[in-house]
This record gives sequence, structure tokens and C-alpha cells, in this order.
Amino acid sequence: MAAGPATEQKSASGGSKGSSGASPGSGGGRARVPGPRTLLLAFGALAVLAGGAWALYGSNWLRVERVSTSGMEVLTRAEVERIAAVPVGAPMVSVDTDGIEARLRERLPRIDSVDVVRSWPHGIGLKVTERKPVLLWEKGGKFIEVDSGGVRFATVAKAPPGVPRLVLDAGASPSLRRFDEDRLLAEAVGVTGELPEKIAQDARVVRIASYDSITLELGRGRTVFWGSGEDGAVKARVLTALMKATPKAGHFDVSAPTAPASSGS
Repeated sequence: MAAGPATEQKSASGGSKGSSGASPGSGGGRARVPGPRTLLLAFGALAVLAGGAWALYGSNWLRVERVSTSGMEVLTRAEVERIAAVPVGAPMVSVDTDGIEARLRERLPRIDSVDVVRSWPHGIGLKVTERKPVLLWEKGGKFIEVDSGGVRFATVAKAPPGVPRLVLDAGASPSLRRFDEDRLLAEAVGVTGELPEKIAQDARVVRIASYDSITLELGRGRTVFWGSGEDGAVKARVLTALMKATPKAGHFDVSAPTAPASSGS
């Protein structure tokens, strides 16, 4: 009868011992200490990053030493570089290229676009594209240059060669109630953009009396009644054919391209 209690006590004791011994024996909660190789690699990576940052920002190796400009035809290098204000001596990586571009386009309206590029290790390049005038709007004895997008970008005292003048004869035309000067200007620009190259080179004046009354004055006293700016591509093709068919004519009418006409000599 004494064996029962003794067995129970041993089992309880054994179970208690096994349970308490499981925690120290497990490795789940023990932190692993990095080995020397891992530490060496980590320190090496940090050194590379620090060295790279110092080379870009702190050293004299990668700093702006020169500015180059290209693409100008009317603007000068001096005025472009003055407005660009590239920070010579500053780290190359810190140059605000977007800010330079925005500054140039805002303060020099003649610039249509500009690419500001880093030319490593020491240069900043400014690649300028200027606007080209397609019309000259004479006002007050000077000429307002207008590009193919209808942008009035400069006023000059002397008319550049080869660019037709815009003459607005709308006056008190009723069409001005619906189409203001800006709209009529846009129509004139659209017509110049549709002209075949040879005719465009011969154009002297684009005269607008109303939205649907646009006349071109060419060399040798010839005129073209264009009508409105609608169907411009068709009118251009018809005008080319009409001029070939009647080369001695002095007046051409393509306002109704399905029924063109020419007259005079």
C-alpha cells in the first residue's frame, strides 16, 4: 500500500523537473552577437556612404567650375548666363536645374525651351531654343514678334527680314463683338502655318478685315483672298495648284476651295 504514494510523488517530481528544465535549454530568446565579418562589412558600407557624401558635397572634386551655353540666335551668351545665375563653386549635385530653367523662361520670353544639364565633373550646360517669329504686329512704330503658338514674345525696333507683317483692318467690324484681337491674331497665325513653304517665303502682309476676311499680300503685287482660317490645309493645296495653272495671275481667291478663282496679270 505504501508504493502508491511514493510513485505519485516521483512522477510529480519528475514532471516538475522536466518542465522547469525546458526554458533554460531553449535557444529562442537568446540574442545573436554579430560576428567580426558582419561588423567589418557594415563599417565598410558606412565608410563608402560617408565618403560618397563628402565627395559630392564637401570636397572640391565635383564643384561647378564652368557654364556653357548654346542655341542662341538673338539672345547673347552674357544675358542668358546672367539670368541663369548658375552658382559657380557650388557642389554639382546641389544645383537647382529646374529653378534655373524656370528663371530663364520667365525673364527671357524669347526662350521657348531650355535644357539645363550637368556635365560631370565640373560643368553646367544651358541648351536654349528660341522662339521664331511668324508674324510682326506693328504698333507705335515698333514690331511685336509673334510665334507659331500665337505668343507675343518680344518688341523690336527693326523688323527682322523674311517675316510678314500683320495688319488688323477690323476697325468697327461686327465680328469684333464675337472675335477679339487675340482671336483674330490666332487666326492669322494659323493661316501662316498652313501656307506652303514657297508661298510663305513670299508673303509680305497678312491683312484681316474680319474673322472670315483674311487676305495675303505676296511679292510682285500679288494677293490671295483666303477667307476664314477654316479648311486651311485644303486651301493651301488648291492655291498651289491654282498658281501653277495661272502663273501670270495677280489675284487668287481660295475662300471657297471647291470653287477657286484667279484674275488679273
